[in-house]
Amino acid sequence: MTAKLHAAEKQGVFRIDEDAGQIAYFLGGQTRRRNWRNPEEAVVADAVAQLALEYQYPPAQIRLFAPVQIGSSQREADIVVCRDDKGEKPVIVVECKKPETNENEMRRAVDQAFSYAVAIGAQYVWATSGVKNEYYRIDRGRPRARIAVSDIPRRGQAAPGQFKFAFNPPPGSGLSDLRKISEGELTARFKRAHDALWAGGEMNSLDAFAEFNKILFCKLWDERKPRKPGAAYDFQVIAEDDIAKTANNLARRVRDLYAEGRRKDPEVFKDDIALKPMALMTVAGYLQDIHLDKTDMDSRGRAFEIFLDSYFRGDFGQFFTPREIVRFVVDALPVRNNSLVLDTSCGSGGFLLHALDKVRREADEYYPEHAKNPADAKRHFAHWREFARRNLFGVEINDNISRVAKMNMIIHEDGHTNIAAADGLLSPDDIAQRAGNRGFRAGNFDFVITNPPFGAVVRQVEKAYLSNYGFGWKEVNWLEPKSARVKRPTVKTEILFMEQCCNFLRPGGYLAIVVPDSILNTSSLRHAREWLEEMFRIVAAVSMPQTAFAPTGAGVKCSVLFLRKWPEKKARAIRDAKAAIRRDIVRRHRLEERIEKLEAEKKRRLREMDGFDPPENPPDGEVKKSAEYKAWRREVDAGHERKMDALREEMLAEYAAEARRKIPDYPVFMAIAGDIGYDATGRKIGRNDLHEIGDALRKFIGELEAE
Repeated sequence: MTAKLHAAEKQGVFRIDEDAGQIAYFLGGQTRRRNWRNPEEAVVADAVAQLALEYQYPPAQIRLFAPVQIGSSQREADIVVCRDDKGEKPVIVVECKKPETNENEMRRAVDQAFSYAVAIGAQYVWATSGVKNEYYRIDRGRPRARIAVSDIPRRGQAAPGQFKFAFNPPPGSGLSDLRKISEGELTARFKRAHDALWAGGEMNSLDAFAEFNKILFCKLWDERKPRKPGAAYDFQVIAEDDIAKTANNLARRVRDLYAEGRRKDPEVFKDDIALKPMALMTVAGYLQDIHLDKTDMDSRGRAFEIFLDSYFRGDFGQFFTPREIVRFVVDALPVRNNSLVLDTSCGSGGFLLHALDKVRREADEYYPEHAKNPADAKRHFAHWREFARRNLFGVEINDNISRVAKMNMIIHEDGHTNIAAADGLLSPDDIAQRAGNRGFRAGNFDFVITNPPFGAVVRQVEKAYLSNYGFGWKEVNWLEPKSARVKRPTVKTEILFMEQCCNFLRPGGYLAIVVPDSILNTSSLRHAREWLEEMFRIVAAVSMPQTAFAPTGAGVKCSVLFLRKWPEKKARAIRDAKAAIRRDIVRRHRLEERIEKLEAEKKRRLREMDGFDPPENPPDGEVKKSAEYKAWRREVDAGHERKMDALREEMLAEYAAEARRKIPDYPVFMAIAGDIGYDATGRKIGRNDLHEIGDALRKFIGELEAE
């Protein structure tokens, strides 16, 4: 039960028996008992509490489920407020709807309330779902006209003021300041506002989401503007004598806020607000009375992320990293407030925001008295705020999603200027130039934490930058001495992102990357594993269950690799040692001669048709076209390849044994997570192996850091 409901109960307005699931109202001289478990009942009780506490109407002047005669039928208005105790002078009709009510249902609620108000001679209409409130005045000359007002009148007030919400309003002014709300209510408001824009398909879902983000940006900008006490907020309905004029004036103020914000942060949004005034006023109705900045940052951040999670999964088709995996990865790493952190495929910013949360928890440890001590509070704020603004960087190829990441960062107290809308595989210099941010430098980052796109390929004919990557070239194969260095026509994105992440890291920096298991166990990607050994000290490999990404629509079996970049001298020494071992094996085993003998044997068999039994009396010149010859030729080719594979495996086994003996070994943390807190449908389950694995991995990395 909320504090407001407790206060109203204490004043004798109603009594709630949660165990019995009942609420008893003491209004208009009557007692009415209702089902408290009905979702709409909480909205009714909240409206009654507001009328009694905020608007100062005595219970005797509030009628619950009041009869209304319309033509030959009798209806019930949810709440009628009167100017007298006898109920003969109705002034306000209140229509209550459940919190999940959509815009079409709200329109019908307003229509219904209007018909009741006209029938009984009331002057004002209040339609509420708890999530959204709409207020109107009845014009007796135009009973069907929608005259939007800022509020309903308080007791003894002839009419409400032109606006309702002001910064730090003086007592007795009849004005209200914005209020903070819970995570659940904020999530519901975000969803309802977006759904109102989308309107079941009237606006493209992606466009609706983009417009919602612009309006949210304006709302935050309005809250953060300096104001004198009692000054009105711009982001609210300010009543005019005509609803179209009210909507147009609101749209003008919001667009002015947008222009102010864009002048300071031009990289967040590039295009203008596309919403028509009435649609903009609809969205404002969900946000105008709340103070996002005063709402706890964790709550508003989680609300936005929960909203994003359901929205992206359904509409963007993006496979974002589940929160349990993000938390495990970030918490395992020694990220501190002076660390530079990058995500090369940041999506909506999940890894970056969990890194920020980790630094905020670090600030709690350094300044445990920050909630009580103003000096500690200032140092606590500076500790994590500077990290948020200057040390978190992200790259996202999708322009719409990059804006979402920026908005997510703004909601979490900044860092948005370090989000680049660019292809994460461009060179660091190109990304820095496109972002207008020199922070995107090669060798600049302490941590790169990412879940790159899997499975797609980059083609030489489409991306000129591919030839700048080492993986863009097929190097001379030491097992095939006659091979040459040539360009690869295609390379998988996950392979290129590993190299890109290495480019961004400083020596000694950590890479935590989600990779498909094919990188770890497929023979065709042996070259990628060799490269990893040469460039990184492999810290850990943690296998995720097959279902890890199933709730997001991806079914690839994955692992998380934790890697620490070698200093260049160490990496060169490993490469040189491997090259020396290979040269020695090639020399000792006379590999070229053995390969030439095998190839010569194959050519001889083909020339002499050794082992081929031709059909009797074949037509001249038709032997090599026959099915029998083709089958024999395939067998010769396959037999030759089996001998070559055996030779390669022999050389590779000797190479592996020599490398183990001559190249210094080190321990690697390895673990398999069977359960990670949710099942294949995304439903939460009790067991999460990542907690235990994470504790052990943090200890392992801590010992590594201490060496």
